[in-house]
Amino acid sequence: MALLFDWLNDFSYNTVLGDPRKATVSEVLIDSRKAAPDTVFVCMKGANVDAHKFLPDVLHAGCRAVVIEDSDEELTSLGISLPELQESYPDLCVIRTESARQALANLSAARFSYPAKEMTVIAITGTKGKTTTAHMIYQILNCADKKAGMIGTTGIVYPGVHIQTKNTTPESYDLQKAFRDMVNAGCEYVVMEASSQAFKLHRVDAITFDYGIFTNIEPDHIGPNEHKDFEEYKYYKSCIFKQSHTGIINLDADYASELLHAAPCKMYSFAIDRTADFMANKLCHVNSEDFVGTEFELIGHANMEVKLSLPGKYNVYNALAAISVLSLAGIPEEAILKALRNVNVNGRMEVAFKNKNMTVLVDYAHNAMAMENLLKTLRDYKPHRLVVVFGCGGNRSKDRRYGMGETAAKMADLSILTADNSRFEKTEDIIADIKSTLIPAGGSYIEIPDRREAIVYAMTHAETGDMIAVIGKGHEDYQEVNGVRTHFLDREVIQETAAMYHL
Repeated sequence: MALLFDWLNDFSYNTVLGDPRKATVSEVLIDSRKAAPDTVFVCMKGANVDAHKFLPDVLHAGCRAVVIEDSDEELTSLGISLPELQESYPDLCVIRTESARQALANLSAARFSYPAKEMTVIAITGTKGKTTTAHMIYQILNCADKKAGMIGTTGIVYPGVHIQTKNTTPESYDLQKAFRDMVNAGCEYVVMEASSQAFKLHRVDAITFDYGIFTNIEPDHIGPNEHKDFEEYKYYKSCIFKQSHTGIINLDADYASELLHAAPCKMYSFAIDRTADFMANKLCHVNSEDFVGTEFELIGHANMEVKLSLPGKYNVYNALAAISVLSLAGIPEEAILKALRNVNVNGRMEVAFKNKNMTVLVDYAHNAMAMENLLKTLRDYKPHRLVVVFGCGGNRSKDRRYGMGETAAKMADLSILTADNSRFEKTEDIIADIKSTLIPAGGSYIEIPDRREAIVYAMTHAETGDMIAVIGKGHEDYQEVNGVRTHFLDREVIQETAAMYHL
C-alpha cells in the first residue's frame, strides 16, 4: 500500500478534489471493470472510447482516486458533476493532468518501483530491423550467460515465459509490469523494440534507456491513427536519443547526420558505406551446403571476423547494431561471434529447409517495400531460380496487393499465388487483384489457393539451385478465414513436406 502522492512523480498535475497525501493506493487501472478500493483509475481517451464516462461506475466499485484530462465543461457534457460526486464520496481524490497517457506511464513506473533502473535497458527504433536486431542481442546475451528479457513484435520473453502482445511496444502499465517480472526472475538485461507510436503515446515515458539504437527510417506508418506526416514520424523516432544515456545510429540511414548532430546524448555509429565507429567491409554472400548467410570483417571500435547465419546486407546492418551495443556493454567477443554464427529469428529471413538442391526461406515480408528488399537480397546469392510463394491479407488496402504483384513480376522467376489470412474476402478475389499488376508486368506465375498445397508444389517441383521464399506470414502460426483462426505455420509445413517427400 502507498499514498497516491508518492506515485505522482515526473508529470504535471493539479489536485482538483481531495488530498493525494491521504489517498491510499495499491494498483493502477485503465479498465473500469477492475475498479476496486485502493486503486487509482486513469481516464484514458481512446479513438473510440472516453473512459471519463465510467467515473460513476468506478466510484461505485470503491475506487476513490482518479486521474482525469477533461475540463469541468467536458465532464458536464458527459452528465458528470464533480461537486455532486464529492458530495456522494467525501473522500474522493481527483487529479487533473494534460496527458492521461503520460500520467499512466509515470504512475505505472512508481507502482512497480521503477524496475527499469534495476536492469540494463537496450531499446531499438527504426522502420525496419527492430525485431531481428532485438533477437540478435537477446541471443548474444544468452550465449554470454546473461539473464535477459525481450519485448517486441514476437511478444514478451524471458526465461521460462513467452507472452503474446498486441502492440510492438506494450502499453506503459504492461511494460512496467513486464520489467518487474523480469527483475524478479533475475534478469540483468532487457532488449525492447520502441515504436514511434510508443513515443507518441507515452508508452515508454518514465524509462531511461542505457542504450538507444536507431536502425533506419523510411516513409511508413503515416495516416489515420498513426502519424500525420513524415516529419512527425521522424520526430518521434528521434525521441529515443532524448531518453538514452548512450545512442547508437546507422550512419548509412537517411537523415542519420541530422539526427546524430541533434542528439543530446553520447553517440556511437555503425555503417557499411561510410566511416563510423563500427564498420563492416569485405561482405561475402555464402550459400554452401551447410550454411546460408553473410561473412564480413568488422573494423573500428572493435575488430572481428564475423560469420552471420542470416542472409543479406540489411542483416549485416542489424548485426552491426547488435555488435555495437554489446561491445560497448562489455559482452565478450567470443559470445558475440558464436551467437551470430547460429542466430535464428522465426519468420525473419529464416532458413526453414536446405538440401543440395534447394534453399527454402520464410519471411514476414507482406508489402511491396519489404518484398523488394527480400528478393533483392536473395538475388545476391545467385540462385538458379528465385521462386516466391505469397498472397495478401483480406480486408486490407488493395494497394498492397498491386504493389506485391508488380514487385514479384520484376524480381521473381516464378510466383506461386496463394492464401494469406483472407479474412472475409475470397482468396481467389485477392489473387485476381495481385494478377492485375503481375500479368501486365510480364510475371510468370501459377495459382494454388491452398497455402499448404502451394508450399508442397514449390518444394516438389524445385530445380537444382532454386531459392524458394515463402513470405507474408513469417512467425504467424495461424490462417484466418471468415473470422476463424486455424493453426498454420509456414516453417512446420515446409519441414513436414521435406520429411513426407524425402527431400
